[in-house]
Amino acid sequence: MKFLLVEDNPDLAAAVCARLQLDGHTIDHAGTISDAIAFSEIGDYDLILLDIMLPDGDGRSFLKQHRDQKRDTPVIVLTARSQVSDRISMLDLGADDYVTKPFDHEELQARCRAVLRRKAGAAQTVLQLADVTFNPVAGHVTVCGKAVSLRNRELRLLELLFNAPGQIFPKQKLVDRLFSYDEDVSANAIEVYIARLRKHLEGSALKITTLRGLGYRLDHG
Repeated sequence: MKFLLVEDNPDLAAAVCARLQLDGHTIDHAGTISDAIAFSEIGDYDLILLDIMLPDGDGRSFLKQHRDQKRDTPVIVLTARSQVSDRISMLDLGADDYVTKPFDHEELQARCRAVLRRKAGAAQTVLQLADVTFNPVAGHVTVCGKAVSLRNRELRLLELLFNAPGQIFPKQKLVDRLFSYDEDVSANAIEVYIARLRKHLEGSALKITTLRGLGYRLDHG
């Protein structure tokens, strides 16, 4: 999954990024509301972690703008405000959950997983295309009934393709989804992950098709 962390405390931001990266997520970090707006306008995120007290304003203004634009990306608010009225106001603005500072990192990780599960829907936890099954929450994949082990970025690549069979994904879009903006990666890196994923899918009815000059597409019989 790809997250956007909006937090102005560099030490806390570094700690949160490190813990979430251990879970296999890609994190972009914004220290201000203006940076968060810029990231959200060009990036495609699965979850936003939003601090409220930011150098250039109140994070609630970002949340309100986000929801006014009909964006449904889940948002977990990180707040030092513990009053019930404050928490209610954030939920009313469209926050999916909140964590009160100081927080335990394991609790934050658990809340991220819970929000993502709710978005996916319990009935859609296990996905199937042809002879391949995929549980994106647990990271379990079976090909022709046999379990296969995928690395984190391979799992995220499979999830992107699995959720949109027949859709063409340009290389750059895959780079944007699999890597954070501060990682120095070329579009050629995607070829490596595509090759690995193809190897895992050998023998199945799923095929990753290369469309020269356009990108990649997941096809199934």
